[in-house]
Amino acid sequence: MFLYKKKIIVTGGSGRFGKELKKIKTNYQFLFPSKKKLNILRVESIKKYLKIQKPKYLIHLAGLSRPMDIHEKSINKSIDLNIIGTANITKVCSDLGIKLIYFSTSYVYPGMKGSYNENDPMLPKNNYSWSKLGGESSVQMYKNSLVLRVCMTEKPFIHKKAFYDFITNFIYHEDIAKNLIKLINKKGVINVGGKTQSVYKFAKKYNKNIKKISAKKILGPKYPLNPSMNITKYKKIIKK
Repeated sequence: MFLYKKKIIVTGGSGRFGKELKKIKTNYQFLFPSKKKLNILRVESIKKYLKIQKPKYLIHLAGLSRPMDIHEKSINKSIDLNIIGTANITKVCSDLGIKLIYFSTSYVYPGMKGSYNENDPMLPKNNYSWSKLGGESSVQMYKNSLVLRVCMTEKPFIHKKAFYDFITNFIYHEDIAKNLIKLINKKGVINVGGKTQSVYKFAKKYNKNIKKISAKKILGPKYPLNPSMNITKYKKIIKK
């Protein structure tokens, strides 16, 4: 199968990050198929679209994220969209020799000690992060792939309150979108995020009126409050 070197298919392009990708200027040709054109729950739909377009890359964003409690209330939907849908994408990319870039989450890590690197053990803490790890499992079976464990949010920060005792690596969608082309030819796993800090410190930089709240009080004393990542690998790549 002949692949167009500069063509990139993006699933889930109507989501928050997909909208930022549409803004970037690059020599690559991005295509954002609708669910009608490429349905991740139907292998034949995926295969038909990709055989016509012949991309070199596929960035897999499609899936179920918010609201978080939907993964607890409707595990069938979570499994279908985040695990089975990702497995279907992986199978077709493998069959057609297309490079697959999968967006996972920093929440696959245990979240107890922080500064997790790409080789550390994983232990999701809720159904959302289990579903993303389930998607990862299929992607990592395919060698021509890249898993990005991402900690990103929309700009401006949408909440009026932020946790002062929850440590993470938030980075805005737009900042990752600008650097994505530098990552797509890498393989394996890369942690992607910003400076390690509390959610409150991150949000306060852009909103001086944001109020402090305690994650420990709201989520409970046993809830893991530090899923921060070591992003050394990511920083080295984007500096080149």
